[in-house]
Amino acid sequence: MRAAFLFPGQGSQYVGMGKDLYEAEAGVRELFAQAEEATGLPLRRLCFEGPLEELTATVHLQPAVTVVNLACHDALRRAGVAPAAVCGHSLGEYSALCAAGVLSAADALAAVRERGRLMQREAERHPGTMVAALGLPSDKLAAMLRPLLEEGPLALANYNTPEQTVISGTKELVARAAALVKGAGGRAVPLKVSGAWHSPLMMGATHDFQAFLNTLDFQPPRLPLYLNATAGPEDNPSLLREAMGRQLTSPVRWAELIVNLKARGVEAWVEVGPKNVLLGLVKKILPQEPAESFFAVGDLPSLEKFLAVWRS
Repeated sequence: MRAAFLFPGQGSQYVGMGKDLYEAEAGVRELFAQAEEATGLPLRRLCFEGPLEELTATVHLQPAVTVVNLACHDALRRAGVAPAAVCGHSLGEYSALCAAGVLSAADALAAVRERGRLMQREAERHPGTMVAALGLPSDKLAAMLRPLLEEGPLALANYNTPEQTVISGTKELVARAAALVKGAGGRAVPLKVSGAWHSPLMMGATHDFQAFLNTLDFQPPRLPLYLNATAGPEDNPSLLREAMGRQLTSPVRWAELIVNLKARGVEAWVEVGPKNVLLGLVKKILPQEPAESFFAVGDLPSLEKFLAVWRS
């Protein structure tokens, strides 16, 4: 079974995530201790106890989701499960970098700590928001919004499925974009975010974040690693470093990425981390086939369920 590991990002968090794996796996306990040392944050308390408002602060959320992703991956690795390829959605891409051996766990966690800090800084300097446009093909949406996209800081940030595209930018431009979406027969769903991620409003963070990434050791990936920015694999460490710096303002080409993984022969999709948001997107991207398999590994019961199938 050729499996792809998919690592989630912001929006998959919940209070209590990772707790049962922490209690059951010595390796996960070591990972949380390492993560707290690398970030200087009380990640065990934030993940296991919350409160949710504190957990969802961008500067806390990014390391918190990442350490839980890595905890789930560590449990799979110790069980002998090896994927055919890895990828992550936005923030989740750092977990994929670690799973592929590009970054150490400590460096991946330090990177998302700094990423969260800089994104929050820019969100405070340049307030913005995001809305999910549903029910319209992405090419039609892009054509319809072209005048607004040329008018100011507005972007098509996430191409999540053929008919789910996230719009990001200033509150005024996003509101106008939402009105156009509704007028064209689509739905516009506001997202609970504290900034306009993957938009020009994050531009001020790119120089500082790239400088930080330049201090980290990027290694060639040990298995195929597919990137949000290109929707394809990359194995050059220098290009990977540059791509992660650009990721703050470049779109997430998720739908195209999943199609490309499918073309490579992937037949099992394993979401590695809290919840199963990404599996829902994959099912909307790909035509359903009898051989297709979908798994979420985010806690001890789902891990055991997956391993029973994997070993059968």
